[in-house]
Amino acid sequence: MSWIHILILAFVQGMTELLPVSSSAHVIVIAELLHENMSTPANALLLVMLHTGTMFAVIVYFWRRWVREFLSSWSKFYRFAKLIFVACLLSGVVFLPIRSLVVHILSHGNYHASIETLFHKLNWIAPALFIVGLVILYAGLREARKPASDKVSVPKGISWRDSIVMGILQGFAIPFRGFSRSGSTISGGLLTGGNRDEIESFSFAMGVAITPLAIGWLLLRDLRAIHRAGLTIHLGTILAPGLFGMACAFVAGLLALLWLSRWLEHGRWYWFGIYCLVASVTVEILYLHGW
Repeated sequence: MSWIHILILAFVQGMTELLPVSSSAHVIVIAELLHENMSTPANALLLVMLHTGTMFAVIVYFWRRWVREFLSSWSKFYRFAKLIFVACLLSGVVFLPIRSLVVHILSHGNYHASIETLFHKLNWIAPALFIVGLVILYAGLREARKPASDKVSVPKGISWRDSIVMGILQGFAIPFRGFSRSGSTISGGLLTGGNRDEIESFSFAMGVAITPLAIGWLLLRDLRAIHRAGLTIHLGTILAPGLFGMACAFVAGLLALLWLSRWLEHGRWYWFGIYCLVASVTVEILYLHGW
């Protein structure tokens, strides 16, 4: 892959991974337009490094806020750990049966599909974008129409209700490319009446909690695929472009978080929903034209 293509995909990944518009949908569509096959071993490993870059961006951006809201005392940390554990547990409980159902639907005859088969199906990405767009639009408009007195961001802590709803929504977001994880979880937290800043912090804390596991699983999957195919990947060949892409994704991720926080704070969350609805129509058009 050329350096300019790495730069483009890193920027797209970094911005859309942390904005509520689904990074996977955008990376897949942009890669298709660039005529890049992201399922090749080298490109798959590159994607892992791009995800790593955005994870570091989240940690750097939210660290002080997490310390203040969740880590400033043992009691706060203990409660936060329980909330994160329950949310991630529910995500797994929701994800596993959906994964099995999707694999069953996509498998036919002697062909056994994997969940990754779904990642490149634009006809599945388009409706996922549409659904999450409706969720974000409804949550954003509901938040924007609150009386001025209710919009004051008064800290009140993440409730068990917030954690449960956000964990369930994250479980739906994991298998479906286009169903934005941050978009669905933050919208869910807003609909349960959570504090905007705390909901945003908790949503990305949930993401960081599962991202190392996801990155490890993707890396192991890609290395196994390389071994089965009898291919040899030289570390030096992928390390330089991977580190370049990771750095670009890190910077783009920080810019995306600044944008997201500002729009969430000023009641513009619903605009992300409108964007997802437009994007869903665009992806469907691309699918109908043979992409």
